[in-house]
Order: sequence, then structure tokens, then C-alpha cells
Amino acid sequence: MVNVLFVCMGNICRSPTAEGVFRDLVARAGLDDVISTDSSGMANWHAGKDPDRRSQATARQRGIEIGDLRARQTNVSDFHRFDYILAMDDQNMTDLRAICPAGREDRLHMMLDFADGLPVREVPDPYYGATGFDDVLDLIENASQGLLTHIVEQNL
Repeated sequence: MVNVLFVCMGNICRSPTAEGVFRDLVARAGLDDVISTDSSGMANWHAGKDPDRRSQATARQRGIEIGDLRARQTNVSDFHRFDYILAMDDQNMTDLRAICPAGREDRLHMMLDFADGLPVREVPDPYYGATGFDDVLDLIENASQGLLTHIVEQNL
């Protein structure tokens, strides 16, 4: 089993969207028996809450349901449970590195490192409206396809 964790700041916008998109790709590829997904946030502000309604609506427009997901905070045990830990932005990566146990650094990746042909490195946070939820979903869909290809080539 390959275990994949998506991480953003609060686990209500970007990381649950990424989990939902990737979970959908994995299921459509018939690989949900060998690839598992989860998401978390570096902060615990929204622990136990469902994804932002705007994230849910945007995902639903593309046939992806994320309303079943609940926010949780990232913790040190995640580095022992997950093979891939994907940060949405540089601050998330800095925060992840700060709690990463020695010898587990190889699990850390930027989400958009798996995207094809994008000129950006970070998935912007749509929470305050500077970036649209559709734009974020476009970035995540691109990177998710690349991530799935990578996992299949490297692990299955």
C-alpha cells in the first residue's frame, strides 16, 4: 500500500481538494486497493470541520465529492504512516521540515513538483479570495495526474 498525505495550512481548502481529486483519479485507475489518501493541516484551527463550502462546490462542479472529509492537524506520526507528504506551499514545507523526524525527509514533496509545464511552485490559498477556487483546482488536477504517474512508475 502506498499512503499519500496532502498538507496545507488549515485543511479546509487546498489539501482536502487535493485529496478528493487524487482519490478520484486513483479510483478511476482501479488502484484504490493499493493507494490510500488523507489530508491534514499544519494548524488545528478547523480540526473536525468539513471542507470550506466553496471548495466543496468547486469540486462538485467537476464531479468530485469532498464533503465526507474532516480537517485534522498534521503530526509527527504522519511521517511514519505516509510514503508521500505533499505540501501546497513553501510555508507548509518549512513547517513540515520543522517537525520531520530524521531520516524521513525523502517523503516530503511540493505538490506542484508533479505538475506538467506549470510556471508556479505553490498552490495559492483561495480562502481569502486572492485566487479563485477553480484556479486552485486546475493546478491540483494537473499535479495529481503527474503524482499518480510517478507513484505507479516508482512503486507499482
